[in-house]
Amino acid sequence: MIKKQFTPKKTVCKVTFTVAGEKASESVALLGDFNNWDPKTDHLVKKNGAWETTIRLNANEEFKFRYLIDGSTWENDEAADAYVGNEFGTEDSVINTNV
Repeated sequence: MIKKQFTPKKTVCKVTFTVAGEKASESVALLGDFNNWDPKTDHLVKKNGAWETTIRLNANEEFKFRYLIDGSTWENDEAADAYVGNEFGTEDSVINTNV
């Protein structure tokens, strides 16, 4: 699940990424264009039975991303705005922060 909330001046979009609790037993990392696909940067925290994190993204941009589940399984988000092919023969999720 993805929830978007813009700041009052609409220059930043606060995006909350949520993954169902049963999808992972140990960890969920959020990797994408916004963090250079670094698995050490953005981790979801388990709260109320689900994995969740909120990050700030520039408004009016588009970003590719995926989740790395338990350090070994790649997953897309079912609520992504779109999907695009990648160089590995799979697809990346896309989030659009247009106002």
